[in-house]
Parts: sequence; structure tokens; C-alpha cells
Amino acid sequence: MAKKRFAQVGLGGRSWMYTSAVMDRYPDVCEMVGFCDINPGRLKMRVSWAADTGREVPGYEAKDFERMVAEQKPDCVIVTSGPDVTHSDYIRRAMELGCDVITEKPMTTDEIRCRKIIETQKATGRKCTVTFNYRYSPPRTQIKDMLMSGVIGDVQSVDFHWLLNTHHGADYFRRWHRNKRNSGGLMVHKATHHFDLVNWWLSAVPTKVFAMGHRKFYTPATAERAGLTKRSERCLDCPEAGKCSFHVDMRSNESLRDLYLENEHHDGYIRDRCVFSDQIDIEDSMNVVVEYDTGAKLSYSLNAFTPWEGYMIAFNGSKGRLEHVCQESVYINGDGTVPGELINEGTHTRVFPHFQTSYSVDLWTGTGGHGGGDDPLLADLFAVDPPKDKYLRAADERSGAYSILTGVAANHSMASGQAVRIAELVPGLRRPDYPPMPTDEDPIEMVKPNVKLVGAHEAGELKKQQVAAKQGG
Repeated sequence: MAKKRFAQVGLGGRSWMYTSAVMDRYPDVCEMVGFCDINPGRLKMRVSWAADTGREVPGYEAKDFERMVAEQKPDCVIVTSGPDVTHSDYIRRAMELGCDVITEKPMTTDEIRCRKIIETQKATGRKCTVTFNYRYSPPRTQIKDMLMSGVIGDVQSVDFHWLLNTHHGADYFRRWHRNKRNSGGLMVHKATHHFDLVNWWLSAVPTKVFAMGHRKFYTPATAERAGLTKRSERCLDCPEAGKCSFHVDMRSNESLRDLYLENEHHDGYIRDRCVFSDQIDIEDSMNVVVEYDTGAKLSYSLNAFTPWEGYMIAFNGSKGRLEHVCQESVYINGDGTVPGELINEGTHTRVFPHFQTSYSVDLWTGTGGHGGGDDPLLADLFAVDPPKDKYLRAADERSGAYSILTGVAANHSMASGQAVRIAELVPGLRRPDYPPMPTDEDPIEMVKPNVKLVGAHEAGELKKQQVAAKQGG
């Protein structure tokens, strides 16, 4: 059987996962036939790495992307380029040249580019896969499984709060993500993961969005309040390095030094800009309300300066409530550590049935990046004949579009102060393929309550009895 031929464009921090999967995990069925990057230094690093392991993979500068496709004839192009705004051009051109596409999230950054991708896919018939690894994380798949089972009935509202800590969250304000023209802001770049999870968990698509947001932490004023009065525009050799908690020393981190510091003279990209710069134009705190085609409503928040990393989510259904809390490891992109690994002690799920006693659920667990989602995602992408997936976790351009459009609509809403309808951004967008879910037409069984309502005095007496029992034990 002939190996499937892959070419990859964009060789920054996130790209390595795909390179190693093609060349090291699945070499019997996959072959890397070309690398492409805007930075000649990073391109040389990747080509040299392949050569050092006995494999010759030609490298092409970004301006020669079409020549790479013509000469190497890949079956599929992997798009891991940065900034995010560059994704759409590579996705569309690869499909026009006869290739399938695997792209990192977000698929693109605004509704205009999104429309063009949808139109190109329709015209070419090529396959476009968007890599939502969080769908594959065992605890998140378990939530989908529980919702599909009907344990809380049909979901009517969702409360979702995502926390980015002062390591990972701050890092978005150092890099190209700090400007909306590059990333769409955190509402697109980061929240595309979260909005896709909700779409998939509910088997629903967003219809209307209202949002508010601001940047009040990563500002010059915060730096002044902290006494950082002599800061420079980047961390490297900043006079305040000794007392700034947000300082990043790229010289001391081999991965960051090799990938970025030693290659910045090629393209001028500065990886360690000051998080308190006045050149930042994205929000660091956002609140969003979303309506879905099932009638469900979402209340969502994202804050990028919290002490711990992870999320809290609660689903309110016709038969009860499901609560899920997840804590993730600390990292910054490209530093050589595992991104978003689960902290088991801080992760738990609990079900609260109507009129019944609540109970904890034993977690499905996994190891590795993004809560254990990276490895099963890679198997789905690159293994031959992956097993049938009842959760339909593989995502195409429709899921990629709906995931970003909630964030795009949120950006428009924050700017206008008005709610934004998704159908006005990309008219006629088809619904993705999702598993069936409980609906508001399903019967609800009335159960006899096994919990007792008590007054304040009786509750106090019960509490005393519980404390005494624990002390006696």
C-alpha cells in the first residue's frame, strides 16, 4: 500500500506534534515530502533534523508554497502556520491545487475569510479537517457520553468559565496573538476550542451572540502600579527583569532560544514582548451569552490572568445538573513542556439529579497534551482505518466555521454593543454531523424525592450530628 504523502507549512512551536506523528509514529503509512516556513532559520532547523535522522525532506520558503505542492505532489497539506490570519490562504490554495487539508485551530480569524474557505471546499470537493484535540480528551469525551445518555435529560442552559493563568494566559500578550489583526483576539484564537466543545457537547450550533470585554490587567497602568517604571518593549535585557514576575528569559530555555531567539533576525518576529505594552489591542477579560439552534443558552467567561489554569462548566437539563471542573498544568507555547496536561487532583465530575442525592463520577483519564487529547487525535488523523467513533469527534470545515463564528460574532458585539446573528456572518452554512442527543420532546419520569427539605434550626442540628459523628470516628 502506498504511503500517504504530507507537506507541512508553518514550523513554529505547535507544528512539532504533527511532524513527529507523520515521521516517527506512523512512518509505515505516512511520508513527509515537504516543509515550508516564512522563517529560513526555522525551516533549516526542521530540514536538518530530518536529515540527521536519515530522512531527506526538502524545504521551501513561504513564497514557494505552490512550487512545493507542484514538485512534491502531497496528498494532504498540514497547516500549522502563524499568525492565525495566514491559515485561510494556505487552506484555500492547497484545496485549489488538489490537496486535502489538516489545519490547526482556529480555521481562520473572521467571517470574510471563513466564507472563502467554505466556498473553496464546496467548489473543489477536497477534505478539510480542523484539529480540535479537546474533543478527544478522555474527560471531555466522557462528558459527551453522559450527555448523550440522557442522565440530565435535554440540556437547556450551560455555565462555562475558562481560566488562563499568569504563565499561559500572559504568553498571548507577548506574541503575535496580542493584535486582533493577527489572531482575532482570544475570542477566536483561544475560545474557538471552548465554543467547539459546547457545540459538540450539545450537538448544536450557535445562532445569536452578545458579548462584553475589556483589557484592564495587561496594561501600562498595571505595570506602573507594580512599580515597573523602567520597562522596555521586550523581556530580553529589560531593566525591570529582576523584579517582574512576568519576565521570560529566552536565553535560558533551549527550545525558545533555538526556535525563536536565534532566528528572529530572519523575519523580525519578537517572541518576548512586554505583556504590559501599549501596543496590545486584545481583551484579557470577556463575557459572552450564546443562543443555540436547540434553544439552549450559554453563559461563558474567559479571563487570562488567573492563579490557576483550567475551567468550570455546568449543564442544566430537564432531569438534573452535571458539573465538571478541570485543572491543567502550567506552560507557555514552545517551551518544551507538555501543553495543557490534566492535573487529576483538580479534575472531577458530579451529577445532581432532580429530587435525588448527587453523586461523583469516576473520571475517564488520559495522559499527554491537551488533557490526553493529542494522541487519540493523531491516531484519527494518521492511522489507517481508525475505528468507528460514535462521538463523531473528527471535525471538518463546518465545525471549524461554527467554532470561530461565535468568537467573531463576540468581537463584533463588543465593538457595537449589539447582539449578532451567526447567519448574517456566513449565510447558508450547513450544520456539522453530530451524534443524536436527548430533546425537549422526550418524556420525563416523575421520581419520588429522596431528599428532605428542612428549616434552619433542623439543618443546624443535623450539622452538629455530622460533626460529632466524624469526631467520634
